[in-house]
Amino acid sequence: MPFQRPTLSELVVRIKQDFVSRFGVVGAVLRRSVIDVLAKVLAGAAHYLHGHMEWISKQVLPDTADEDWLIRHAALYGLALEAATYAKASVTVTGTSGTIIPAGTVLLRSDAEEYLTDAEVTISGGTTTADVTAVVAGSGGTLEAAQELTFESPLAGVDSTVTVVASTLDGTDQESADALEARLLERLRNPPAGGAEADYVAWAKTVAGVTRVWVYPLELGAGTVTVRFVRDNDSGSIIPSAGEVTAVQDVIDALRPVTASVTVAAPIGMPLNFTIDLTSTGDTAAARAAIEAELEDMLLRDAEPGGTILLSHILTAIGVADGVADFTLSSPAADVTHTGGQLATMGTITWI
Repeated sequence: MPFQRPTLSELVVRIKQDFVSRFGVVGAVLRRSVIDVLAKVLAGAAHYLHGHMEWISKQVLPDTADEDWLIRHAALYGLALEAATYAKASVTVTGTSGTIIPAGTVLLRSDAEEYLTDAEVTISGGTTTADVTAVVAGSGGTLEAAQELTFESPLAGVDSTVTVVASTLDGTDQESADALEARLLERLRNPPAGGAEADYVAWAKTVAGVTRVWVYPLELGAGTVTVRFVRDNDSGSIIPSAGEVTAVQDVIDALRPVTASVTVAAPIGMPLNFTIDLTSTGDTAAARAAIEAELEDMLLRDAEPGGTILLSHILTAIGVADGVADFTLSSPAADVTHTGGQLATMGTITWI
């Protein structure tokens, strides 16, 4: 049977009984007697040691270890917490032709988040495009198209406001201990096999922000491997950008077998829309939010490129949402099948 850590009270009784038996004491041990006091002091020390041993026993295995010990376990397999990354974007600058914007020029978002220009650019024809990088790493620095930034210090001949053309790389927060644990357990359960499917998944996940990976051997012919992935924690779209695809391609190219021709690609996002009718007694904001959360979780589990989202799973996800007593799902009305690299993503919910 498993070892049961004794309680403090049990230890006091055990030690007191041991004293009584060894000293041959007849009758009850008086409160605050020498035996009573020593029993409690020794029981306290033993209880602390039992606690420390219980803690040590949890650090032996990575799925129960504290964060510091988990990091140490992961290091034995060449894994580490993924550092936060810096958001990048391209912006349109307008002003007088010939005006130079130096590298390292500071731009500010409306919330005072700072960005620096990556390289010196010169305005030509009244406009130019500059690449900028967030000063602080993390998802909070991610920019969206059409956002506006302003120069911290005005530049002569340059309009004070610039417009974001596109986000070229989302910022990501430092990896959580739970995510590192999941990667370590995946590594332990799927040891390297010289280019097996699990190897490509593990290699792709070494890039910060990559969450789900799918591998398709021979998709483009003999000797080929196609890898698709998403970034579920990015703001906006989970579909990776061209720069994020290149980052994963570079990592895999450095690790893949020399005989494999590997193509890393982004899935084609296919928003899955829903039309739902809740009963009047159950149509609340809380119920709607719960349904949306359950549907997102269902897609996180079931969606894969070229896969099928089962109608039964959609109905189950809605039915188990908190606060839902009854509902009617008008759309979709059947299983939703995707082809090739198409991936179901969360669309919009129409409430009727």
